[in-house]
Amino acid sequence: MKILFVSSEMNPLAATGGLGDVVGSLPRVLRQKGHDARVVLPLYRQIKQDYLEDLTFMRWAMIKLGWRTMYSGLFRLDLDGLPVYLIDNEFYFGHDNLYIDYSFDIERFSFFQRAVLETLGDEMDFEPDILHLNDWQTGMIPVILEAHYKSKDYHKNVNCVMTIHNLKYQGIHGREQIQDLFDLSDDYMSEGGILKDGVPNFLKTGIQYSNRVTTVSPNYAKEIMTDYFGEGLNGLLAAQGWKVSGILNGIDTESYNPETDAEIKTNYSPNAWKRGKGSCKKALQAELSLAQDAKTPLFVMVTRLVEQKGLDLLLHIVDELLEENVQLVVLGTGNQEYERRLAEAAGRHPDKMRALIKFDGKLARRMYSAGDLYLMPSLFEPCGLSQMIAMRYGTLPIVRQTGGLADTVQAYDKFNNTGTGFGFLNINAHELLYTAKEAISVYNSRPDAWNNMVQAAMLSDFSWDKSADEYIKLYEDIVKETYQID
Repeated sequence: MKILFVSSEMNPLAATGGLGDVVGSLPRVLRQKGHDARVVLPLYRQIKQDYLEDLTFMRWAMIKLGWRTMYSGLFRLDLDGLPVYLIDNEFYFGHDNLYIDYSFDIERFSFFQRAVLETLGDEMDFEPDILHLNDWQTGMIPVILEAHYKSKDYHKNVNCVMTIHNLKYQGIHGREQIQDLFDLSDDYMSEGGILKDGVPNFLKTGIQYSNRVTTVSPNYAKEIMTDYFGEGLNGLLAAQGWKVSGILNGIDTESYNPETDAEIKTNYSPNAWKRGKGSCKKALQAELSLAQDAKTPLFVMVTRLVEQKGLDLLLHIVDELLEENVQLVVLGTGNQEYERRLAEAAGRHPDKMRALIKFDGKLARRMYSAGDLYLMPSLFEPCGLSQMIAMRYGTLPIVRQTGGLADTVQAYDKFNNTGTGFGFLNINAHELLYTAKEAISVYNSRPDAWNNMVQAAMLSDFSWDKSADEYIKLYEDIVKETYQID
């Protein structure tokens, strides 16, 4: 099959989080399994700077966007055997950041979606069976495809899969502007069309008009049909539940591999991890001027500093947690209030805590390899990749059992001394504290249980192989329906 991933992010070209990791990994695995998977994304400034000599110019055209007529260039980049198409427009994408301003982003990704559909077929020399769309930045493509192409007998056999990486972000803007940008007739401007509560909603449109909808974990697929997690779209998702499924994200297990990772102090394996992990721990403690004590439980957290990630829970109990004989290292950037409060907490506990307010991918790897426990008390988590990476390196996660965290972390069973991490159910700071203290107790007093949990965590299969097979089955079902094949 021919599958074109349409995305605003892709690792290693341009990414801010899990979306980029998925689009950087899944198409490669699909190609390994014999399918022609490719990617299209904007040609951001940083990609031009980093890959200019590797870009091949394919064509240019003028795209009508409301009252504007805008230049649209198409370039191709072969990224280690994966074909990547890039939509060029300096006005929209010639910026230092991937996302600029919400209102402007709506316009930028409106242009991107129209430009993608203009390139399909002859221009791109690729007519996909499946457009695999990702988040609100691509949510209008199914309706544009229907309104402007299929209605005129173009791209009749192109179908859409919409993946929701985070339901909270939906792409909402004014009715007149969106109708103008996409040149949509009044037939589409209704609650049964692209409107949600009277205004256009990109993600709602993607759900409404796609052939199938996926989320990034089975548990999150169930959660988003409830009032609490549904972000106002739970009614629509429940009504169209027949086409919604949850397929767990994977991680790049070749890159995140403690046996071969060149960024960590000492390599180690699931069957022989103690000495290597201890070496990594002492190296990080020395790097951050913490006491070099192999027996002191080291908590680590690599995260965006936003409300979703449970920072309020941690900050509420951080002083009580640090009354224990533990160390805590937090790495990340985000909300300035969280940055300030974490720095203040580290200032109150200079012998036990470090708050590293920055993004540093290499330091993150050193933390994954050095930590004993990984904090991830998210309020909600569609999938989460950090807990899988942590387990890959033998660092046991402490998670709130929601979304993909519940699907990937087997909570500690004190009766059988089994599990791959520790979990708590409610959005409650002292449940987090109680669970952290339980983890400290197991670490200090039940070494056999701890060793078994670390090994089980490291041996967990978080590769893309199984998930890719589930996507292939989904694509095949859509293609069979298109061609009415039994």
